[in-house]
Formats: sequence, C-alpha cells, structure tokens
Amino acid sequence: MHPRSLPPGRPAHVLAAAAGSLGDQLPEHGIGQEQALRRLADVLETYGVGLRSPYSAAHLQPPPLAVAVLADALASASNASLDTYDSGPAAIAVERWVVARLATLAGYPSGDGVFTPGGTISNLTALLLARDAAAARHGVDVRLDGVAELVEPTVYCSELAHFSVQRACATLGIGENAVRPIEVDSSFRMEPSSLARALRHASTPVAVVATAGTTDFGSIDPLREVAEIAAAHGAWFHVDAAYGFGALFSTRLAPLLDGLELADSITADLHKIGWQPAAASALLVRSAAAFEPLNRSVAYLNPEDDRTAGYDGLLGRSLQTTRRPDAVKVAATLLAFGREGLGQLVDHCHSLAQHAAALLAEDPAFELIGGVTLTTVVFRYTASDPELTDAVNAELRRHLMRTGVALVGRTEVGKATCLKFTLLNPKTTPDDLVRLLGLVRHAGAVTEEMLRQEGVA
Repeated sequence: MHPRSLPPGRPAHVLAAAAGSLGDQLPEHGIGQEQALRRLADVLETYGVGLRSPYSAAHLQPPPLAVAVLADALASASNASLDTYDSGPAAIAVERWVVARLATLAGYPSGDGVFTPGGTISNLTALLLARDAAAARHGVDVRLDGVAELVEPTVYCSELAHFSVQRACATLGIGENAVRPIEVDSSFRMEPSSLARALRHASTPVAVVATAGTTDFGSIDPLREVAEIAAAHGAWFHVDAAYGFGALFSTRLAPLLDGLELADSITADLHKIGWQPAAASALLVRSAAAFEPLNRSVAYLNPEDDRTAGYDGLLGRSLQTTRRPDAVKVAATLLAFGREGLGQLVDHCHSLAQHAAALLAEDPAFELIGGVTLTTVVFRYTASDPELTDAVNAELRRHLMRTGVALVGRTEVGKATCLKFTLLNPKTTPDDLVRLLGLVRHAGAVTEEMLRQEGVA
C-alpha cells in the first residue's frame, strides 16, 4: 500500500493535532534526545506530506534522493559557513566544484556562481546585478545613490513568468510596475516579436527574463531569439531555469534549452529536477566579474590583506553572510549518479508526463490543456453540467486533500480553474498514473453530486 499524500482531515484539525503531539509547553527538564527525535519523527510521518506516494503530484517538490539526504546531514554536522575561508575551506571548495560543473553544463566554460536559499533569491540576486549594470551604463551608482536617478527602469518577462520577478523588482526599489509582461503563444512561450516591440521605446531596459520551465506548463521560452533581442537593446539577459535546468542532464531534453549559454545569468533549482532536499538553488553567471556589485571587504571577516594572501571566502557573491554548505548534497548526487544517471531519472519523469497526457486525452472525463514539455500536465475534470466545472475542479482537489489519498496541483488558464500533475517521483509507474486518474475521476463524480445537491451552479 502506498503512503498517504497528506494526513486526512481538515487543515485546522491536522495542524492542531500535530502541534498537540509536541506538547502544550516547553518541557522544564526535557525528555531526552532519543525521545525527542522519536516524537518529531512520528509527527512528521503522521502529519507530513507523503512525497514518496506516486499519488503526490501537486508541486515541484520531489522525494529527495537518499544520498542527498545523507550528504545534507554531513553538511549540517560540519556547521561550515561559506562567507570566509576560515569558516569552512572544504565547503568552499565543494561549492566551487559544483558551480563549475553546473556552469559547464549550462555552456559557461568560464562561468561562476553561488548557491542561494531558493529560486526566488537567485532571481532577486540576478536582477540586482542587472539593475546595477544598467545603472552603471547610465553613470549611476545605485549602491551609493539609490535608484532615483534611473529613468523609467523596466524589466521584461513572459506573462507566465514566476511572480518572484515582480517581488524582486519591488525589493530592489524599481517597483512591480517596472515589470512589463509579454504575451505568450499557443505553446505558452514568450512571443519574441511582442518583446521586440515592447523594448523599442524603453528608456532604461534593466533586464529581459526568459523562463525555461514555466511553473504551470513547463514551457520554455525561445531562448536564442530572446537573447538576440535583449542584446540588441543592451539589456541584461537572465534565464529563470529554476524548473527546466535539470533537463540538461537528459540527452533527449537538453536541446530544449538551446541558447541558454547566451544568458548573462541563470537560475537553477536542483531541489526540483535534481531531487535534492530543499534548498539547493544556484545562480550561475557568465563571468565572476558580474558579482562586483556584491563585493565587500569587512575587517572582522575578510580584510583585504587576508584576501590578497588567498584567505578569502564567498561573501562577495551573496546577499547572505552566514551561509550553509548546500552544495555538499548536490556534490554527493553528481558523484553518485553522474549526468547519465540523473538523465535517466529526468527521462523517466518526462515519459510519465507524456503517458499521463495520453491517458487524459483518451478519457472523456477529462480535458487536456496544452502539451507536455518537461514533467507537468495541465487538465480539467469535465462536469456533466458545464456550469459546475470550475467549482468541481476546485472542490475535488480539496476533497482529495481531506481524504489524504492524493495530492494534485491547481492553476488557472484564462479564467478556467484547472488541475495539474507535476510528476517528479522516479518510482512512479504508468499503472500508478492509471490509479491516480481513477482517484481524481471518482473525486470529481462525488464532488459534482455534492455540489448539485447543495444547489451550487
């Protein structure tokens, strides 16, 4: 029997029960280390998400590889930090090794990079570098004088780009209104011609952000064409490949990222396609010189004479000071599996998505929305009463969560409520997909009947 996807019950009950299992107050004397670990393990197992279940298919949240979990424990045990040499020389060497391997994979023979707490921070850091580069072209030192002297700074991305682009612009002081969404084509890819028109009269184009793996569809913008347009207007070209970077492990799927090597910076999340415990995100840059805006020399951390003597860490590549060695688990995975081994996992999940799409297309109970690029499939349950379809799709997902048997994603396409499979469990089989669709179909029928009896229309 497969583990449950979620604990059964309504959220308030589940959360209260989980917290109650820990006790009502801080223990005065403690219960001992072994008992503490046993209690927490029981809470996490009983009330946590069951990513090992083949029926957990909602998010870009894979069951992590065992070797990565064990290596992550090694990293925690070291308690190293990446900011200074004397806080963790081995960890610094490991991160540099991993970054070099990832940069080579991306087509950056002289590239550099840094690990971050997630794709949102990788995108933020990339746009910080882009903002400062754009300001420098206009003779403005943003670090000292702020963004007030920038004339209409703008950032361009597809209308399906991750919301972290808007968050980054708000954080960086140029505002969410600086983001100009570009329409997508029928394959959910940015329209290059629309991008070119939008850039034609830009005063200060800070960056063009292409997406290699949209969250909903896994669609990949035409990177080479977008790169050429960005270069023609002097804009920094960033590729948010948080989802899609892992396709480079696959010989079959790597061509989808043609043109990635033209980017000034790339976001890569290995806790998505990479099967790492979160977080394992990297920001890659074409050249280490791109990190100049983050360069800092601090007397108690990395004074200049120490740096000159080679006693330097990675403080000048990150918005963080203390930074845990997340690259250790990635290094263990790369060494254990190699590109070919990881590529096999990617290909399996991609094939699962194609199989799921075929099953959905053949089943009159469902409507397939779009095709398969990476490992995501978007669809709708088709209610017998069309007016109930949106409500049924929303409620059937909650029904599955309350019962705990399955976990599927949700999104909107246009104004239609849709469901989504994100298939990142390498142990899921085609037969599991048949059973998962059966669970969704049954939940749809139960939900539709319930809504009809309640008079919802």
